[in-house]
Amino acid sequence: MSPRPSPSPNRNPFLAAGLDPSTITATDTALVWLKRDLRLADHAPLSAAQGFSRALAVFIIEPAWLASPECDASHVAFALDCVEDLRQQGLPVLVRFGEAVAVLQALRTEHGVTHLLSHEETGPCWTWERDKAVAAWCRAQGVPWAEFAQTGVVRRLRSRNGWAGRWQARMDAPQHGAVTGLPCPADLAVHALPRLGELGLPPHGKPLQAAGERAGRQTLDSFLRHRGSDYRRSLSSPLTAENGCSRLSPHLAFGTLSMRTVHQATEARIAALSASPQASDRAFAHALRGFAGRLRWHCHFMQKLEDEPAIEWRNFARSADGLRPGDEGVPMVAADEERLAAWREGRTGFPMVDACMRSLRATGWLNFRMRALLVSFAAYHLWLHWRAPGLFLARQFLDFEAGIHWSQMQMQSGTTGINTLRIYSPTKQLQDHDPQRVFVRRWVPEWGTDAYPAPVVDERVAAQAAKERMYGLRKTQDARDSLQRDLFE
Repeated sequence: MSPRPSPSPNRNPFLAAGLDPSTITATDTALVWLKRDLRLADHAPLSAAQGFSRALAVFIIEPAWLASPECDASHVAFALDCVEDLRQQGLPVLVRFGEAVAVLQALRTEHGVTHLLSHEETGPCWTWERDKAVAAWCRAQGVPWAEFAQTGVVRRLRSRNGWAGRWQARMDAPQHGAVTGLPCPADLAVHALPRLGELGLPPHGKPLQAAGERAGRQTLDSFLRHRGSDYRRSLSSPLTAENGCSRLSPHLAFGTLSMRTVHQATEARIAALSASPQASDRAFAHALRGFAGRLRWHCHFMQKLEDEPAIEWRNFARSADGLRPGDEGVPMVAADEERLAAWREGRTGFPMVDACMRSLRATGWLNFRMRALLVSFAAYHLWLHWRAPGLFLARQFLDFEAGIHWSQMQMQSGTTGINTLRIYSPTKQLQDHDPQRVFVRRWVPEWGTDAYPAPVVDERVAAQAAKERMYGLRKTQDARDSLQRDLFE
């Protein structure tokens, strides 16, 4: 599949520099379409909307989102809490339920909308199809749609050469000032936010992180001021990562903080710590440099989905097609379904795997190393294709970000054709990262008793079989040819 086209290339004159005030008349009305950018600070569309005499903002709860296999009630609840935070800060955000085109048409009719402003979005396939439909509506209605970049993802990228420099330039550019309000129509009616039940969603039952821009800023500040001091060593164990990781991922996923805000705050903190005569401060700066590097990887992986949307459901390396049950054309049998169910429910008989899954399902968060363990175990020990486990995990992760998620699912499953195979031993991970079994006992209290199930597979036998299949695959001509695609350079 070809890279995503710009939704409205001929009606996007303000993409790079913002709206030209000379093109705006006193009767024009701007509509800011909020998506995964639920903040007031460093928000280009909101800043541009202040150049209009009339402007309003809307967040659309789309049936396609609720029906998508990646969506969970916790995602919707977090988003609505973010919208409520915006309202409490003084932005009267409208919330509408319906397909985007129908909602936009209704707002155009009600308020005389003449311009549509939004950030670019790199999301699952349904968002791409939605954007194409909105672009067609804009063309038919004569409504200019100005989209603005908000991450390091580059639309219609022809070559990766120079990508890192472009990322750096975007992240170092001045931020947009926080918007304190919009010139809203006098008759604007802002109704109460819908409840999950009114949207046909069940209670999620998770103690979610605090949502909204203000919570995001507090989380960023606490990480840069003290929690991140031992980041490099804290991030691997689920015991230390809970506090020692940034915990900013939901805020980046829902856009309550811009990537540029996080980058610039991190670099400023590193500079201040590096200038200190205290050895502890310089060690803190070293820890934060590790975090700064991961901000770049965030956009690096999102760029892959932007360039090749099919990685959401198709193997990067086509030589891996048909390799595992659950891949297209390779149905799962009863034994596969049973292993998948045991993995989903945290009853595989491998305590670290089960503890990680139960923790994730209860809280919506898990540190990166343990996420990798869950995927590696499903892909190699259980020999399952990444798509079904990936959809399940997408619903569990409060910070689900499609570009990062599907790239990582494929990397950890060995279907990129390029990356080193990482077959994690659940036994070794337990010993390395929970030697006293504190995490396991918290989440798998029946471990060590007769109530705990026997392992669903023999660890050594399953790992060896996976290695033989995977390394055998990489020796084939098809696999060698797929390396030339350079998808992960």
